[in-house]
Amino acid sequence: MGVDSSKLGRITGISSMAMRHVLTELSDAYERQSGQTVAIVSAGGVDVARRVENGEAFDFVVLAANAIEKLAAGGRVDKDSRTDLARSPIAMAVAAGAVRPDVSSESAIRDAVLRARSIGYSTGPSGEHLVGLFKRWGIADVIAPRIVQAPPGVPVGTLVARGDVEICFQQLSELMHVPGADVIGLLPPEIQATTVFAAAVCKASNCPAAAAALLSFLASSEADAAKRRHGMEPA
Repeated sequence: MGVDSSKLGRITGISSMAMRHVLTELSDAYERQSGQTVAIVSAGGVDVARRVENGEAFDFVVLAANAIEKLAAGGRVDKDSRTDLARSPIAMAVAAGAVRPDVSSESAIRDAVLRARSIGYSTGPSGEHLVGLFKRWGIADVIAPRIVQAPPGVPVGTLVARGDVEICFQQLSELMHVPGADVIGLLPPEIQATTVFAAAVCKASNCPAAAAALLSFLASSEADAAKRRHGMEPA
């Protein structure tokens, strides 16, 4: 006997931008499978965390795992509901048709950054990692005037696509969907930082059981192919 979707409430979620494409695909699949309506808002990770911290009513939240841990420590999400969903690497991009720098090694990336007229990165985990790299390489002060940080919620790839920066770095899952941006490749293993994105049920949820069921689906093997299509690996 089929599910009467008219008797089901709507599950609401909020997610950082890195997961928005895969969550759109998977929430549509879950709706078809279960009859349960899912509505997900996407925003910059900083804004997502702030909204959940402020008690805004969502059933679940998806963020980098360390941000989920902070929300759990603050009592805003159910710590036992944490569900790791996907692993996301950092990639580099230039404008479509532009010269593609060598990205095969740490020294090649460092040289490309030093040569670039301008460099874009995000306010999220990938941006934090790049800032650390620039400091470790001893070039942070040298390139400071050429750094452009995208505002929360703005894909870094749009900066390179419209010519605001020459090269940029962000999660592959975000860069690969930006028209006018060419992904050159992933950061090499010696300087790669893979972010684990996780979900948790919010304490403000009106339907925690339904939200938990959705998270189980998002972490299941049924979701693996969608994650890979969007530049991620299952967690």
